[in-house]
Amino acid sequence: MADIKTSTMDNLHTQNGNFMCGVVEGFYGRPWTTEQRKDLFQKLKKWGMDSYVYAPKDDYKHRAYWRELYSVEEAEHLTGLVSAARDCGITFYYALSPGLDITYSSSKEIAALKRKLEQVSQFGCVAFALLFDDIEPEMSEADKEVFQSFAHAQVSISNDIFQHLNQPKFLLCPTQYCAARAMPNVQNSEYLNTIGAKLAPEIDIMWTGPKVISRLLTVESIEEVTEVMRRPPVIWDNLHANDYDQKRVFLGPYSGRSPDLIRRLRGVLTNPNCEYGANFVAIHTLAQWSRCNADGRRDLSLNDTVSADIKLETETEDGCVEEAPLTLSPNMYHPKRALRNAINEWLPEFRRKKSVTGLMAKPQQVLVTALVPPVLPSINTCMSLTTTTMSNASGGSGAVATSSPSTPTPQGSLQALAEVGPEGIPVQPPPSVPIMNSLVAGNKVVCLERVGVPPVEPMDCNPTPESSPERTGGMSAPVEEDVPMVESGPSLTPQNSMNILAPGEGVVDQEDEGLSHDDLALLCDLFYLPFEHGHQGLQLLQEFHWLKANAHVVTNGNRRGGTDESIDPEATEWRIRARRLDEMAGALDRLFTRLAHCQNRELVYDLYPYVWDMRGIVSLLNSYVKWLAAGQVPQMVSTYVQGTCTWFSKGWKEAYMSGEQEPWVFRGGLTADLQRLIPVDSSNDLFVYKAPDMPSGKMYKIRPCMPSDAASVYDVCRRTCSDGMDGSSVFVDMPNLIGDKLVGAFLALSPEFCFAVEEIGDDCFEEAISRAGQSGRSVIGGRVVGYAVAALDARQFYRRLEIAWLPEMCDKYPRPEKRADSDTLTPAEEIIEGLHNWKGDVPEVILAQHPSLIATSILNTVLDQSVAKHLVTILLAALRANGSFGCFTELSVRDKYTIEFYSKLGFVELGRGNSEDMVYFGRTY
Repeated sequence: MADIKTSTMDNLHTQNGNFMCGVVEGFYGRPWTTEQRKDLFQKLKKWGMDSYVYAPKDDYKHRAYWRELYSVEEAEHLTGLVSAARDCGITFYYALSPGLDITYSSSKEIAALKRKLEQVSQFGCVAFALLFDDIEPEMSEADKEVFQSFAHAQVSISNDIFQHLNQPKFLLCPTQYCAARAMPNVQNSEYLNTIGAKLAPEIDIMWTGPKVISRLLTVESIEEVTEVMRRPPVIWDNLHANDYDQKRVFLGPYSGRSPDLIRRLRGVLTNPNCEYGANFVAIHTLAQWSRCNADGRRDLSLNDTVSADIKLETETEDGCVEEAPLTLSPNMYHPKRALRNAINEWLPEFRRKKSVTGLMAKPQQVLVTALVPPVLPSINTCMSLTTTTMSNASGGSGAVATSSPSTPTPQGSLQALAEVGPEGIPVQPPPSVPIMNSLVAGNKVVCLERVGVPPVEPMDCNPTPESSPERTGGMSAPVEEDVPMVESGPSLTPQNSMNILAPGEGVVDQEDEGLSHDDLALLCDLFYLPFEHGHQGLQLLQEFHWLKANAHVVTNGNRRGGTDESIDPEATEWRIRARRLDEMAGALDRLFTRLAHCQNRELVYDLYPYVWDMRGIVSLLNSYVKWLAAGQVPQMVSTYVQGTCTWFSKGWKEAYMSGEQEPWVFRGGLTADLQRLIPVDSSNDLFVYKAPDMPSGKMYKIRPCMPSDAASVYDVCRRTCSDGMDGSSVFVDMPNLIGDKLVGAFLALSPEFCFAVEEIGDDCFEEAISRAGQSGRSVIGGRVVGYAVAALDARQFYRRLEIAWLPEMCDKYPRPEKRADSDTLTPAEEIIEGLHNWKGDVPEVILAQHPSLIATSILNTVLDQSVAKHLVTILLAALRANGSFGCFTELSVRDKYTIEFYSKLGFVELGRGNSEDMVYFGRTY
């Protein structure tokens, strides 16, 4: 076939009004449902978009079992989708991904491919796509005997299928689908040049830009690839894709692409978040962009991160995200204006009555280690790795693997971290992923377990599935069963199915105030884009960092006994900014409670896990600031408060926002950046917890203990003292005895290291909204359900205990008299006897590495796994801020419940105590 030459400046497609714009469902993880896709078609029609590509990587017969024809039931659903798209004026592209195991030279394989696509064409489909992304770039020995190169093999089969289907609308995703994958580069890639020269000119080629997930698309880069491929590309845009990171969802506007590109492109298809309901802003703002022809922002092609003297393009001089000008022509695109418009239209969606059943679970594939982002970044290795290719998600949106020679590798600490997982643990390949089917039910996705293969935990991931049945000797057909859409891990409740959405959108309840525009603006800012945080997200980072770094000003003021802030302007500023952070936390509380109670439960299920996690971290930071406000950090060790703040480290912010690294290098997004601000090293395990199974407006607040909390803390101690059982009945005659033994001395002698956790339940919803709304502060005033107490210096504490506390207790509880009729002591008498016989002889080997003593407990009615870990985190942070790097606790070997409780908090056994009944558990930080 003769080479095809296309002008790089004139795009006949756009001149003829043939610019395609829409959505590609091309991510790894749980696919969307039939009903969600039909809802999407309605929105695409409303917003003037025209294309949808069906390409869910983990849907049953799209990739792993691509040869298998559809059943009658599946055909009915697929036909309904094609028809629904046509009714909305949307071109439905059916995509197939045969590249995992196809033999290009096999006539049998070609016949199977034709048979499959012929079947789909009988469903009314008139547009198709072949995807060769995320596969090994090497041919089989049989193919090498027939084809000159890998590109020639793909071109041959693509042209053959294109002609066989009578030259329909046709897309091809090449194996080298971005500049970073081009070998050695775009201009000199033999693969891309062959594709461009030999592929039928009517077939459009998909391209993700400079990277798999590209921060910017420049005119120059598009002109370069257009010249090589002899046609303008269709951009497969992964800007909003989140299948590589369970901690992130992207709610920011379409950005980093000037409308000047439109006339140089064949089209743009966004491959968005796995959560369907989270994609309103992504798709809506893309639609706005596609109708513009001028850029309302400064030149995005400038590399603003080269020098620290030049601000990042997303920031103004004060470090805030650039706002849209007050006046803009309608044909000019500005992301901030587009975001405001999208939020205005998104708001009513939350008031539509949509029902959901089953448990919440994120659709992304679960990491094998189930660990959250570490204190420093590591590469997400959700994909199967090879030595020759980066196995990426979604043409390629998803997780990362090893670096190919053409991919710039991280420098310095980033390079080292790219080779290990959290805590320096080498990354291990995950087990096989279940194959899912979204075409057998309207409102749910089912899982298909292969016969003869042991069941796999729900949503465990391996985005490069094993060879399909035909290549493995005719493996039996899968057995269908409902997907248990829950995350793997301890203490999970199995669930047989998850009905995503009841048919029908329901009715908008105009009387329900619910979420406001400001709430959604905050939501979008907290979960913005892969390479930038929203304005309010940056504010959270900056305020907490400043408060932590300048905590000494309030410490010094408290030490001098000064209370007149007018003579201490630095302390005044610190407290003003602390109140500002408290107001931010209050706004997030308000968002959280309103989201939990909104009418559209589908949206709640999609967004709640992210907001729940973010609210927990921000509340933790706010609690730490309240502790700092009490001035409990000695000046001589206040540098420990600052810790290692990655976001504000030299070069980190610039690297994060430059787009030079794929975003999975910086896993966790704003949530991880905020948690890294906590000055506790080796604390990754304290941020590993499962989101609640069901949405709830219940919140937990950690704060420093007040004198009035003593009774509540004693009550928690009493109710949790007996192997996790309620001990109230055991000590009915002396209700304060167990509290006096376990926590009283801490409250009296070490009050600066005592924290309480309060529960604000759903029954307090209106009160919580009222308080947060009226004061602008974070919600307070629930019931105490847990505590954490500590003594900074155990040696000194034991001395004070022996002098100032035990004598009082011995007077309060006289030694029990021996009874002639029995040698056995009651539980209460045993405790009293222990008070009289107490010895604080902790082995020196323990005190040397674990100088602080702690005690913590929480009611077993608290089911939220994050509460206990956040409670311990703030206690450890307080101890570290005062120069301690290790702590221990004393436990009874018979108290299995408490031993298990501490073990889950990362404590390990250090040794036995003086008595056979005592054991020490501890951890460093």
